[in-house]
Order: sequence, then structure tokens, then C-alpha cells
Amino acid sequence: MSNIVVKLIFMKISLVTGGAGFIGAHVVNHLVQMNHQVIVLDDLSGGFENNVNPKATFVKGSVTDEKLVQELFERYQFNYVYHLAAYAAEGLSHFIRRFNYNNNLIGSINLINESIKHKIERFVFTSSIATYGALTPPMKEDMHPQPEDPYGVAKYAVELDLKTAHEMFGLNYTIFRPHNVYGEYQNTGDKYRNVIGIFMNQLMQGKPLSVFGDGLQTRAFSYIDDVAPYIANCVNIPASENEIFNIGADQEYTVLELAETIQKAMGINQPVKHLEARNEVVHAHADHSKARKTFNISQPVSLQEGIEKMANWAKVVGTRESEKFKNIEITEKLPPFWLED
Repeated sequence: MSNIVVKLIFMKISLVTGGAGFIGAHVVNHLVQMNHQVIVLDDLSGGFENNVNPKATFVKGSVTDEKLVQELFERYQFNYVYHLAAYAAEGLSHFIRRFNYNNNLIGSINLINESIKHKIERFVFTSSIATYGALTPPMKEDMHPQPEDPYGVAKYAVELDLKTAHEMFGLNYTIFRPHNVYGEYQNTGDKYRNVIGIFMNQLMQGKPLSVFGDGLQTRAFSYIDDVAPYIANCVNIPASENEIFNIGADQEYTVLELAETIQKAMGINQPVKHLEARNEVVHAHADHSKARKTFNISQPVSLQEGIEKMANWAKVVGTRESEKFKNIEITEKLPPFWLED
């Protein structure tokens, strides 16, 4: 038997939803390095086709397209599903509830249904720290989630559905709860999410940095290399099967401290423009001891080092225009900043 045939027999086939997006594109790169055959499904609502590794097969479409999802599972007979497709705007999710649940919940159920039918080996789901809501940090996996926005509600609902799918049908899964991830490939033109990308884009456009409230909210900002490799490789770690993991950085910073770090890395100074405070969790960071033990994770990338890496990339890519979200369902209490063109 030729080496080519042997390789094809043992090559794993993985579906990556959202693989043209930020975290998804990095996961695809790691899977390609792991010699997986990778199929990327992405509707390009937040990602870019040129983010997709050329060794992967790109399919433009949405997880909400039930027929397309069924066709892909029939055609490729996936071993693994890495589900990263989502519209991850926590604050905006209050005002786009139908859109949020259609994309982040119903789309996920389409994938889970087909995964059960085709008996895939592992369903890897990227959830969010938003599931914890305003619980006292550091958030730990054994805490009972109490999401405070529709985005977090949708993510937690998918987590619960995966648990019931495992208990009823034997579908194995791994769930990750990353938080405030940043790095190369991030859509810096999206003004509704990803504060680091927003700040870098504003600086390059000569605009003030938009900060909701006093800027003393704290987050642990996670560089992509502290997240994506472990998501990709979890299928090779038996101890990660049917488990939930917080993953990301340990050290929290205020938004004002973040703004200062970004200005230094970009070499551009602009004043901070304080906007009216919005309804959001004030302090959020997580405990990662479970992930460190299971995946043998070493020291995470520091904020300064990670920001410098992303800043160098952002300068090459240049500014991006922020498109106004066209499907706002509720305008009451919507921050005026989000109504601006």
C-alpha cells in the first residue's frame, strides 16, 4: 500500500465553523499542522476569506443553513467538529436577541444534530466567560453559571445541550470558555466587540479612544497563542473529553491600563473619550488551574508582548471601516455610540 493511501486512511477530517474569523483561523492553522483535512464553514459576516489557511477547503455559508450543514456532514464524514462560529458581541446581544439566538443557539443545534447522526468522535465548542455573568472572580468551572446577557445565555444553553446529547446519545465533547482574546486576524473594524482591535483602529484613524464609563472595569486579556493551540489539540488529550475548561490569561487589567499599553505599542497617543456607562459585568477573570494541569500549559504571553505582536500586524493591515449593524431589534437604552455611522 502506498504512503499516500496510508496517509489518506489515517488523516482526520475536521469541520471548523467560523474558520475565517479570528480564533477560528488560528485553530485551522494548528489543525493543518496536525495533518488534519480541514473544511472551513464561514459566512464571512465577521471574518475574511484570506484568513483561511490555503491548505483548508473553504465553504461560504452559515451554520443556520440546516440543509448546507447536512450536506457537508454527508459529503465529508467528519471525525471532529470545532464550533467557533458565533456573533460574539455581549453588550450588543441585548438589542439583537432574535439574531443572537438564531446564530449562536439554533445554528449550534444544527451542528449537534448532525454530529449525533454521524457519530463524530468529538464536538469541540468554544463557549465564553460570559456564561458566568457577574459571579465573583476568579471564575471557576465548578461555579453555577449565571449569564447576564443573551450572548452568555445562548452559550450556556449550548453547553447544556451538549451535556444532554452526551448522556442521551454518547456524543463526546470538550467545551472551552475563553475570554477577551486578541491577536492577529482580529477584525479591528468591528466597533461592537473586541476592545483591543477597536482601540488600535481608532488610533490609526486619529480618533480618541472610546471608553464606556470610568474605564476601571477589569478583564484578563488573552493572547491568541494561549488559546488556539489547546483548542485544536484537545481531541488528542483523553482527559479533556466531556469536560469544560476556562482558558486564557491570568492577570487582569483595567480598560484604562489597556488603553495606555496599546498607545505605547502603536506609538500613537490620543485622548480617552468617556462614554456613558453601559450594562456590563464590571470585573471578570477566570481561574485556569484545570486547563494548565490537563494541557500542560506554561507561562502565558504577557499583555505587553501580545499587544506589541498584534500592533505590528495591525500597522501592516491598516485601518478598517466599521460597518453599522443593520439588524438592531431594540433601540431602547441602546448606547448612542452604536448608532453612529
